[in-house]
Amino acid sequence: MSTKPQRGRGGRPPQLTTEQIVTAAIALLDEEGLDAVTMRGIGARLGVAAMSLYRHVPNRDAILAAIVNRLFATALAGFDPGPTWTQAVTRFAVAYRRMLLDHPHAVPLLATYPVDVESALPLLAGVLDRFTAAGIEQDESLITIQSVGVYVLGHALAQVGTPPGADAPTAPPDPAALDFYERWFTTGLDAIVTGFQQRLHPR
Repeated sequence: MSTKPQRGRGGRPPQLTTEQIVTAAIALLDEEGLDAVTMRGIGARLGVAAMSLYRHVPNRDAILAAIVNRLFATALAGFDPGPTWTQAVTRFAVAYRRMLLDHPHAVPLLATYPVDVESALPLLAGVLDRFTAAGIEQDESLITIQSVGVYVLGHALAQVGTPPGADAPTAPPDPAALDFYERWFTTGLDAIVTGFQQRLHPR
């Protein structure tokens, strides 16, 4: 589906929105990679001059930050945390990883651009509620969630990242490799959650 705005009656395109710009930027990122996400590239995709984007966003960094926030929100859309904090943080990790693997070119971006805290906290409310119900302070909850998030990002980067100077892989992933990464992710996540469980609920 094209992200180009339709021209109205006088041949003039309708006014752009920030949402359209971010949507186009994500599509460009998915198709061509992070280097392609420029003001000129986004403008060309939308059928407008790059300068017109500056009426809605101050610069490329602002667009990259908006991509990060949008993708993080996508990961948690319809999220069911489950009844306990261990299940909630595990399900968060699985949902976050699924989004990252769906947008492999975005993984290095999310690894270097932090999600906006004010945007992230409402999305994580269900997870945080499970910690609160278990009597765990929010500072400890956030350390746990952030640690798991960093693990997910690092693991996704190991799975889909391309070393500097190397060509992006074009062949489909080997099924045996996918199975290895799946077992590796699950084992590592279980170890992290178990470790935090022992720390937060010492015997």
